[in-house]
Amino acid sequence: MPDNKLADASMTFAVNILKMCDSVKGHYSLINQLERSATSIGANIREAHYAHSKSDFISKLQIALKECYETDYWLELLKRAEIVSSDQLSPFIHDCGAIRRILVASVNTAKKNSENK
Repeated sequence: MPDNKLADASMTFAVNILKMCDSVKGHYSLINQLERSATSIGANIREAHYAHSKSDFISKLQIALKECYETDYWLELLKRAEIVSSDQLSPFIHDCGAIRRILVASVNTAKKNSENK
């Protein structure tokens, strides 16, 4: 089931982000923002599983998607500011993009399915 893969991927992503952030010295406000947005992706995906309606489900996935875009921003900022090396950030940027693509597809599918009923 794609939702389980998405939930698992977002949890692994959040854990890996937290571990990476532990190694960054200074720039605590940026790291805090990254930690908050990266962990929020999975939290909203999990909340979607317990949605009260189809529109609530879609809303939670859209929030997760927005958090994914925010996470991508913080990763790019850390890269451009050379706070964390490109080599170290590359897997995170890749994983964030993969989660984002699944979320986009999931939102589009959920919207399509809700229109057909």
